[in-house]
Amino acid sequence: MELYTEAVDYLKSYGITPVTEDEIMDSDLLQDVFTEETEWVSHSPLQTEPCLPSTLTTESPEDLLQKRTVVLKGVLISEEIYLTELETLLTPMKALKAAAGTSQPVLSTEQVQTVFYQIPELRDLHKAFYTSLRAKLQPDEVMDPGSQQGLEREEDPVTQLCHREHNLCVGDLFHKFVNQLGVYRGFIDNYENAVDIVQKCMQSDQRFRTLAESMMSSRGSDNVKTKYTFEALLYKPLDRVMKTTLVLHDLWKHTPPDHPDSITLQEALRLSSSFLSGVNERSHCKRSVKLSRGERRQLMRDGFVVDVSENGHNLRHLFLYTDMLLCARLTSAGRQAQYRFCWYLPLVGLKLHWAAEHLPSSEYQVKISKTRAKMYQLKQALQQHTKGSKVSVSRAVDRLRRKLEECEIWLLTNMPSFTLDLHSTSGKSHTIRLFSLYDLTEWKEAIEKQSGNCIEMVPPDLLSVTSSCIKLRMTQQPPVHCVQSNESAHMCGSLYVMVQSACGLQNPSSAYVCVEVDSFEFYERRKQTCLSAFCVTPQWDEELVFQVDGARQLLLVFVSQTENGTQDDIVGRAVLNLDTDNMLKKWKKVTCSLGQVDVTLSIKYMPHPLEPPSTTPLVQEPVFCVPIGQVAISLQSYEGGLSSTTTSVQHPSGRCSGSHSTTTPVRSHTSYRQESVLVPHIVRSCVEEIERRGLKEEGIYRISGASSEIQALKHAFNTNYREAVSKLRTVDVNAVSGTLKLYFRELPLPLIPSERFRDLADALDIADPYLRADSMLTLLQALPDVNRNTLLFLLHHLRRVAERKEENKMSLSNLATVFGPSLLRPPVARVDISQEVEVQVSCFFLFFFFTK
Repeated sequence: MELYTEAVDYLKSYGITPVTEDEIMDSDLLQDVFTEETEWVSHSPLQTEPCLPSTLTTESPEDLLQKRTVVLKGVLISEEIYLTELETLLTPMKALKAAAGTSQPVLSTEQVQTVFYQIPELRDLHKAFYTSLRAKLQPDEVMDPGSQQGLEREEDPVTQLCHREHNLCVGDLFHKFVNQLGVYRGFIDNYENAVDIVQKCMQSDQRFRTLAESMMSSRGSDNVKTKYTFEALLYKPLDRVMKTTLVLHDLWKHTPPDHPDSITLQEALRLSSSFLSGVNERSHCKRSVKLSRGERRQLMRDGFVVDVSENGHNLRHLFLYTDMLLCARLTSAGRQAQYRFCWYLPLVGLKLHWAAEHLPSSEYQVKISKTRAKMYQLKQALQQHTKGSKVSVSRAVDRLRRKLEECEIWLLTNMPSFTLDLHSTSGKSHTIRLFSLYDLTEWKEAIEKQSGNCIEMVPPDLLSVTSSCIKLRMTQQPPVHCVQSNESAHMCGSLYVMVQSACGLQNPSSAYVCVEVDSFEFYERRKQTCLSAFCVTPQWDEELVFQVDGARQLLLVFVSQTENGTQDDIVGRAVLNLDTDNMLKKWKKVTCSLGQVDVTLSIKYMPHPLEPPSTTPLVQEPVFCVPIGQVAISLQSYEGGLSSTTTSVQHPSGRCSGSHSTTTPVRSHTSYRQESVLVPHIVRSCVEEIERRGLKEEGIYRISGASSEIQALKHAFNTNYREAVSKLRTVDVNAVSGTLKLYFRELPLPLIPSERFRDLADALDIADPYLRADSMLTLLQALPDVNRNTLLFLLHHLRRVAERKEENKMSLSNLATVFGPSLLRPPVARVDISQEVEVQVSCFFLFFFFTK
C-alpha cells in the first residue's frame, strides 16, 4: 500500500481528488489481505523475530465458497469500473492525434504516443478478461462491457454463484490473464514520462488544462457522471496492477483446497507475485542499481532457510536477486513486519557445495523424538477442540495452534537436513541448511543459473534493498505444515513407496533415490534407497514406508555417485501429486521423469488411525554379530509372478537332476505381496564392489586388507549404512573382501546351521554320486529362506571369481578352503578337528558343482 499512499498524497498536493472507496474492489476484502500480511503470531518460537502469520482457518467448504462468491463479485464489478475509466482516458486520444497534424497542435505526435502508451492494449486485455469471466459466471447473459444497454439489463452477476455446482472453474482465466501482465511493463516504465508531459502541457496550454481537469465518465445503470482529472485516470493502471496479487491471494484463500481451481490459482498467484516483485523494484527502490547491460536488480527467488553461524542455527529469509544473495532476519515493530540485514554475497564467481548433514548426537535425537510426540499430542487435542465447530476458534485452540507451530519450527531449525556451502571470490563464506533435498536442488539450480548470467558485481545499497524485502517477498512464511494443512484434504495412514528401477543414465554410476513427503513432522518425512550397483540401469526393488498425516505430494530426487564415492551429483527431480482414489489399498505403478532419468516406482496408500510416534530415537540396528535373519531387509515381490530358479545337480556322467528348485521373485505387471527376506545389504554391497574392481586382484579372498579399514567399514555398517557404502568405494578392495569374510565369521549362528553338520557329513559318505547329490540338495533346500538365498548368492559370486583364476589365483578349491570354516561350523561337542575341516571344505566345494 505504500506506493498507493504515496500516489494519493502526491495527487492531493496538486488538488486532485484521490480514488474513493466505492471506486475500488470490496475494501473489506482488501483490508483482510493486508491484515493477513502484517498480522503476526505474538508467541513465536523465535521470540524477537516472529515469522508466522495467522492463516489457519476452520471454515467449512460452504463458507469458503460463499466468500469466494463475494470476491468474484468484487472482481467483476471492479473490472467493469476499470474498463469505463480506461475508455474515458482514451476518449481524447483521437482528437489529440488529429490536432497534432494542424498548425496549432495541443500535443505533438510523439507526445500523444507517450501519454497514451500501452493504454489501448491494457483496455483490450481487461475487456477480454471481463467478457470471459462474465461468461463463466453468468453464461446465459454475456454482454459487451462498453454497452450501456447491457448494463441496464444487468442483474447481480454473481448472486447465483453459491447455487451452482462446486466445480465452477475460473482459474484458467486468471492464469491466462496474469501471463499477459507483461503489457503493464511498458506502461509502468513510461508512466513518469507520461505524467511529466501532462503536467507541463497543463501549465503551457489552457485548452489541454481544461480538458485534463474535467474528464467525465458515465457508469452504472443510472448513468451517474463521475469527474476525473487526466492525471488521476493515468494513475489507474498503476493502481490496478498493484491490486492484482492481492485479489488473487484473497480468491485463492477462499477457494477450498479440493476445488479444481486451487492449484491453478496458486500458480497464477505465484506468477503475479513474481511480476509485482519487478514492479516494486522499479517503483519503490528509487536508488536501485542499473547494471551495465540495462538490467535492474530484481528478485528471482526467496524462501526460509536455516543460517548456520557461530551463534548457532537461526531461521532466516533468503533472497536471490539478479546479482546477489541477501540473508535477512524477520523482526516486528508492533504489528508491522520488518527485515534486518544479516549478510549478502555477490553472485559473480560464487561456488556451491552441498552435502547431507550427519545424524545429531543421541541426546539431541531424544529431544527430537520427544518434540514429535508432543506435536502429535497437540494435533490430537486441536482436533478434539475444533471438531464440528464452524465458529471462530477459542483462546484454548489458539494456544494449541501456537504451540504446534512452535514445535514444528523448532524441528525445522534443528532436524538433520542438507547443507549448502556458499563460497565467494571475496573470501567470505556462509552455510545454509535446507529442509529437504528437493528444496536444496531448486535453490542450487536457481543460484547457479543466475550466477552464470551475472558478469559484474555492483555494490548494493543494503539499507534500501533490505527495506524493500517486505514489498518484494513472494514467500510469506516458513514451510510450516500445521499452518497450511486443511482437514478437507486429509491423508492419514501409511504410504508405501516401492522404488524399482531407473533408466536413462549416460554413464555407469552408483545411484540412490531420495523420497520426501509434505506431511506433518510427527514421523520421518524423508527416506532414500540404498546405493545401487555401479551400472547404467540401477535396480533397487526397495520399499519405503511413510506414516503420513496430511500429505499431498511426493518429492523425488535422483542422486548419482562418482566411481570413487567422493561426490554426489543431483541428476534430476520431480513432484508427484498423491491421488488417493487411484492408490487406495492397491498398488499404482508409475514412471516419473527426473531430468534425464526415468524412475519406475509403485505407490499404495492404506488409511488407518496413526499411532503416537515413539519417543525412542530411531537408531540403525547393528549388522555384525547379529543373526542373519534379523539383518536381512524384507523386500516385496510381485504377486502372480514367482519364477523358479532351478538349482541343478551336476553328476559325474554330465546329466542333471532337475527335481530341486528355489523360488525367487521376478518382475511382473501385477500387484505386490509380502515375501520372504532375500539377501542382507552388507553381503550384496560387498559382492557388487568386489565384482566391480576386484575380480582381477590376485589373492582377492586370500590376502587380507588393512585391519584399520576393515574395522572402519564394520563400524560404518553398524551405524550408518549409507556412509558404509560410500566408504566401500574408497578403501582398498582387499579390505572389502576382508569385511565380507569378517561378517560371516562373526555370525552368532553360522550360515549353514550347526545341527546340519552331522547330516552333511553323512551325505558325503554316500558312495553313489547321484544319491549324494540328491541328499545334499535336499539339505540345502531345508535351510531357512534367508540362509539359503544368501548362500546361493555367495556361491554364484564365487564361481564368477573362480572363472578369473588365471588372474586372481583363486580357484574353487582355494575359495572352499577360505569360506568353508566360516559358513559351516560343527556342534560344540565335536573334537575331531581333521574331520571337521574335511567336511567344511568338501561340502562347500561340492556345492560349487551342484549349483549353476
